[in-house]
Amino acid sequence: MILHAWPAKAAVLVASAAMVLIRAPHGQRSRTVRVAASHRGRLELALLTLASIAFVVPLVWVTTPLLAFADYPLHPRLFALGLLGLALGLWLFHRSHADLGTNWSITLELREQHTLVTDGIYRRIRHPMYAALLLYSAGQAFALPNWLAGPSYGVALLLLVACRLGPEERMMRERFGAAYDAYRGRTKRLIPGLF
Repeated sequence: MILHAWPAKAAVLVASAAMVLIRAPHGQRSRTVRVAASHRGRLELALLTLASIAFVVPLVWVTTPLLAFADYPLHPRLFALGLLGLALGLWLFHRSHADLGTNWSITLELREQHTLVTDGIYRRIRHPMYAALLLYSAGQAFALPNWLAGPSYGVALLLLVACRLGPEERMMRERFGAAYDAYRGRTKRLIPGLF
């Protein structure tokens, strides 16, 4: 059985809106706390720009016929798997923002009175927000039946995460020293118990 594309379009719209609604209040709140140290450079800005563009590509697919040439039939099982990935990714995205509080920043920055968060979801993995975004993007790739728009966000995020994990961990180690080393010793980066 093949589904029409409208369930995928609805899922993309709802998931994109949910992501923006989850992030917006945290972004507003974190901007009220001054930045103590920034590690933002050209590469960081390029990665953020690429991720922003990739976030919009599925919305272009939903609202215009520009990417219709790359469409393929929507299969119910892949769509269901995609919905599960989107839902779990959004839950983890919300959880990681809530647990991080005002320590969150869209870029590599430390805020004044920045604390090392090791509670909540951070008890299990050091980078749950990256894990959430990767899970979300995998869900989108399965739920969205288009060879370009489906995986676009995932490709951008894989690049962002690959380029950011090392510098972010060095930044945290410089700030928190032995406490961060101990935290690293008892947690994994992205997948509890594995990696």
